[in-house]
Amino acid sequence: MLPTEGGLRVIVLRRIPETGFLRLHQIIGCPARNGKPAIPAIIPVSRSTWWAGVKSGRYPQPVRSLGQRITAWRVEDILRLLDEAGEAGRQPIRHRSLDP
Repeated sequence: MLPTEGGLRVIVLRRIPETGFLRLHQIIGCPARNGKPAIPAIIPVSRSTWWAGVKSGRYPQPVRSLGQRITAWRVEDILRLLDEAGEAGRQPIRHRSLDP
C-alpha cells in the first residue's frame, strides 16, 4: 500500500541521475535474489506490461545503439514520463452523468 498525504497517494522515488541510461530492471524494479539486494521500481509495472506500453507508445522507446545485446532508456525520457504522469494525476477527474 502506498503512503497517502491529504488523500493523495505519495510515491517516494530514489535519486536517479539527470542524464544517462537506465536498464529495464532499474525502471520496473527487481526482487532480491541470490544474495543480491532488491531494486525498488521507479514505475511499478510488470515486464510484459512495460513492453506492451513501449509498443503502444505509452512508454518511451529504448536505445539499442549501446551494444548488440543492450537495451536501455534515456533517463530524460523516463523523467519526462514521470512528469507527464504527475501532471495527469493533478488534473481534476470529470465524470459524465449516468442519468439518461
